[in-house]
Amino acid sequence: MATNDKSVSETQSMQVKLVRSFTAATDVVFKAWSSSEHVRRWFCPEGYTVPLAKVELRVGGAFDVCMRSPQGVEHWMRGRFTEVVPNTRLVFESKVSDPSGHALFLTQTEVDFAVECSGTRLEVTQRYTVHDPAAVAMIQGATMGWNQTLDRLARVLPSLQEGDGAPRHAVHGSFSLERIYPSTPACVWKAFTDAEAKAKWFAGTPGQWTLMERHMDVRPGGRERLQGRWEAGMVTTFDAVYHDVIPHERLVYTYEMHLGERKISVSLATIQISAEGGKTRVRVTEQGAFLDGYDDNGSREHGTGELLDRLGTSLLD
Repeated sequence: MATNDKSVSETQSMQVKLVRSFTAATDVVFKAWSSSEHVRRWFCPEGYTVPLAKVELRVGGAFDVCMRSPQGVEHWMRGRFTEVVPNTRLVFESKVSDPSGHALFLTQTEVDFAVECSGTRLEVTQRYTVHDPAAVAMIQGATMGWNQTLDRLARVLPSLQEGDGAPRHAVHGSFSLERIYPSTPACVWKAFTDAEAKAKWFAGTPGQWTLMERHMDVRPGGRERLQGRWEAGMVTTFDAVYHDVIPHERLVYTYEMHLGERKISVSLATIQISAEGGKTRVRVTEQGAFLDGYDDNGSREHGTGELLDRLGTSLLD
């Protein structure tokens, strides 16, 4: 116990301070911190993603970020702005929790923006108050995490520059997933192609997402559209076109994902269904182009896996 107390005490007095220079104007760097849409693209270490964020750029406004690890574990940082000086300074206080909501530690983060000859000088200072000794190791890795996060910021800044000539980029990826369900191919086919059956599993996280629009027309040339609003205010849209439909065997479709009005990915998906020893094997294969850093292949694979697990649960009803 004495060792833990000492570690906690040392970490409580610890702070992380980083200084970076970016070849972008100060207002552009400040803009990257100013909205949920922008923060989702970069505010996490390498390998992590930000599936949800809520940013209200005003004193007392929310700065809530959910960081998802490569293993799919979600960590929330929920906070409030205490100081907002446009293009000059941001201060926010946050509580970091584990996936069960248990508070690990508190942070105070100060972000100072300054003009320099090559662009912008950014100074980040973060101080910690520990609630759980288990969080000490996380805090001791904060410098590495912040360095990786600021590396990501540097990569997205060019696309935030004003004007039609802002550089864009696309990252390509693919994955395949398999599940075996204790149901007939006909039942599994219905779960993919019947609107009422699909609504049981193909949707946002219950309690965090509200349905806005749902439409299905499963035939070659038919379209499917699903739109919903997350509790943080973000609207996501799945917009698909079917190209190959072989009942009880195969579906091939392309789909776009939108975050608000912005297109964030374009994908080709193939679903293959086959009987196997009184059960049904489903293989999902996707190839995607992920646009301008808003999403990535690992996050999409994880999300698809969660949906397939929910499909399996729906078949038991």
